[in-house]
Amino acid sequence: MPDSAAQALDARQRWARPGGPHDRVVAAANWALPVLIGVLSAFLVMAPLTTGGDVSFVLDKNKVEVARERMKIQAARYRGADGKGQPFELTAGSAIQKSSAEPIVQLQQLAANIRLNDGPASLVADRGRYNMDNEQVQVDGPISFRAPDGYTLDTQDALVDLKTRRMQSGKAVTGTVRQGTFSADKLDADLDSHTVTLIGNARLHISPRRTK
Repeated sequence: MPDSAAQALDARQRWARPGGPHDRVVAAANWALPVLIGVLSAFLVMAPLTTGGDVSFVLDKNKVEVARERMKIQAARYRGADGKGQPFELTAGSAIQKSSAEPIVQLQQLAANIRLNDGPASLVADRGRYNMDNEQVQVDGPISFRAPDGYTLDTQDALVDLKTRRMQSGKAVTGTVRQGTFSADKLDADLDSHTVTLIGNARLHISPRRTK
């Protein structure tokens, strides 16, 4: 074997022998590589917090799930006051608001408690839409109103203005007042003063005993 080849083989044997330079390099790598990985990870996490400029990124809208409901609440409760300062409270079994910019809240199993001049009154409906800006409730379906002194209203698809205490029905209505019972195709009612304007096929049955 030539002297040069023998010298190269002897150098590789010295490098690879147990306890030699190769083992020291492997031992150092086993310790240094995890440390370097940890330092790099910490730098990547802390970099957005310490940088002085803005951090920008590109977001693929096709890979992002868009939430259809911005906010959904169980057992919602809203409070306010009318133009006279009288309080009202609107509750619902559930409320859904599509976005914070939209004032309309979809309500299920809603009930309103309002205070009239002659005492508390209640309004109950299955579902409706509450506008938080103008404090109006658009009821979809049946609505029942009960007030002191036997004053009642039952109708469907009505608009209730909690600010002015007025109700406008979209369909037939029946009810009772102190004088008797009434019915009509539609109505426009001032809930506070118990003034009811009947529209279309208006009928009023007066009870003599109630008028005394």
